[in-house]
Amino acid sequence: MELKLTDANFEAEVLKSELPVLVDFYADWCGPCKMVAPIVEELAKEYEGVYKVGKLNVDDSPNTSGMYRVMSIPTLLIIKNGQVVDSVVGVVPKAKLAEKMNQHK
Repeated sequence: MELKLTDANFEAEVLKSELPVLVDFYADWCGPCKMVAPIVEELAKEYEGVYKVGKLNVDDSPNTSGMYRVMSIPTLLIIKNGQVVDSVVGVVPKAKLAEKMNQHK
């Protein structure tokens, strides 16, 4: 299951995570974000115990979005050991996202 990420819990849940983390920056009003949401949900189930998967609403958490210079949504970041190791902007097929995740296990 995806974690609900916020400015308040981002450091503890993502930056200090022992597992790599897939972070989905999204907004409720964003059409492409709604297309990516089911893919992110499936990946959260498939990678349970291997990855943490979280969603961060850019409208509710502007500080974290700004810190990572998220200009377009959906933006998906893979963060490992507190550092961004990969990113995807826009809608991509599940296989492409899984491929990127597999590179950073």
